[in-house]
Amino acid sequence: LYPDSFAQQMVARAKQSKVTVKVMDDTELEGKGYGGIMGVGKGSGRPPRLVTLSYKPRRAHTHLALVGKGITFDSGGLSIKPATGMVTMKCDMAGAAAVAAAIFAIADLELPIRVTAYTCLAENMPSGNATRPGDVLTMYGGKTVEVLNTDAEGRLVLADGITTAAAQGPDLLVDVATLTGACVVALGDKVSGVFSNDAELHERLPAIAEAAGELMWPMPIPEDIKEKLTTTKIADLSQHNPEPWGGASYAAGFLREFVPEGLTWAHLDIAGPAFNNGEAEGYTPKGGTGAAVRTLIQLATDRSR
Repeated sequence: LYPDSFAQQMVARAKQSKVTVKVMDDTELEGKGYGGIMGVGKGSGRPPRLVTLSYKPRRAHTHLALVGKGITFDSGGLSIKPATGMVTMKCDMAGAAAVAAAIFAIADLELPIRVTAYTCLAENMPSGNATRPGDVLTMYGGKTVEVLNTDAEGRLVLADGITTAAAQGPDLLVDVATLTGACVVALGDKVSGVFSNDAELHERLPAIAEAAGELMWPMPIPEDIKEKLTTTKIADLSQHNPEPWGGASYAAGFLREFVPEGLTWAHLDIAGPAFNNGEAEGYTPKGGTGAAVRTLIQLATDRSR
């Protein structure tokens, strides 16, 4: 699966539903200043895509925005992973798959809620054209980011997606990503981490997940993250924290910097449960699991009442 073939899968699926689809190719992304997505994808011979999926039922009063990380293969880029760390990296697009699956299911169920899903698709590969540690990227919307580790790429594509989604004025924005190994260390491989700028949503999402048959746990973004994000002297934000702890909170704090004041936001780090290396169990198959799909559908159901 590559960015373009993933995009074409969504185009084909949209023809069977009430979801409309728009695909931005690399030429358009470059021209509009999507520095995060392009910065991650430019090392690959398979160029990036940003796919927008829209479901607009007539009687909807709430607008839910979903943003998914879609790294179709993550080698780590120039900050390359060891061979054993790449084995499951075709599944680094699980966040994008989750938001796409969710919007198609919501449309099929004809839920009375407007949903827009943004899938940020790129392949993170090393080459002479790849982003280098120490490079500064200008993100969509104008913020600058110093890249310190090209294997922390998911937050870069998500940031561009969040900025795009926020510009449409949704009532609620949720991003979904296999974002950090640190979240797996904290919560294991069955539980997703929930981060939010809204106390009620932060508490409510794990309960929504439980009702949908999934496991999620609220995680913090400590106040000192803001200070760490702005230690760079050559950009607005530092993309990576070299400290060997708090990586999931740092990544969530980075994403929060792209969420406008007043917009309710949650980040779901599904790095643990997105891929099952063991045997099938209950609803969970071997391989890609569809983590967060049921939770997003349950959230849309709750918000459409």
